[in-house]
Amino acid sequence: MVDKDRIAGSAKQVKGTLKEVAGKVMGDAKLQAEGKADKAKGKAQNAVGSLKDTLRGK
Repeated sequence: MVDKDRIAGSAKQVKGTLKEVAGKVMGDAKLQAEGKADKAKGKAQNAVGSLKDTLRGK
């Protein structure tokens, strides 16, 4: 079974991508920056989940 952090991290990355694109389309620099931050957080959380899976031998 995949670690919950990997699932949540992937979801944050998708959310961040959507925010970033919406920010670009609307010309909203703040929304675009929030999207980039969400993507980075999601990537980090996904990496933590991947590490947990590796330690469990999955």
